[in-house]
Amino acid sequence: MGDGLVRMKQSDRAVTVRGLAEREVTADLATWTISYSAKAGDLQSAQADLDADTRAIRAFFTELGFKGDDLQPTGANVSQYSENGVPTYTVKQRLSLRTTDIGKAQAAVKRQFDLVKQGVELEEGSGMSYTYTKLNAIKPEMVADATKDARKAAEQFAKDSGTDVGSIKSATQGYFEVTSRDGDATGGWGVSDTPYKKVRVVTTVEYYLD
Repeated sequence: MGDGLVRMKQSDRAVTVRGLAEREVTADLATWTISYSAKAGDLQSAQADLDADTRAIRAFFTELGFKGDDLQPTGANVSQYSENGVPTYTVKQRLSLRTTDIGKAQAAVKRQFDLVKQGVELEEGSGMSYTYTKLNAIKPEMVADATKDARKAAEQFAKDSGTDVGSIKSATQGYFEVTSRDGDATGGWGVSDTPYKKVRVVTTVEYYLD
């Protein structure tokens, strides 16, 4: 019984540490939501102007080498108001570009003001978004790296306290966080995101101390 009590007391000796793993990746999916509008005194004229803008946008992406299916309509809206008895119609539309060609997507963003020069009124929020979709492929290696990092911290603690690191008592994996590698981008349309990402995960591990 006495020996059992000693072992039980020893089992309470543990240390909790955190391990970090980070990896830089490049996004493999680009999505650009393009919102634009046209105004006129009658609905037919406003719609005609919007149709002209749509043709200009499609020609813009065709010139850059995108396929027709890469650009799809995702919404439309019509509103009307009167000022001093004069009606004004506003027609808004959204097109969405979806591509895995990141280089081509970046080239499109750099030339977006070519559309503005053609009279296309881009709405605020017409920005490119880059996504890394292969997170599941790197999760196991990153968790292993974070656990190794935690083990190093535990070994340093054990060394400083004159003990040895034993087996894992418990472990908790944190959430994977994907952020822009260089921080949040700022600017006008189309520069709200970057394809260069940083993936980060923190694990919390409790080790027995021998």
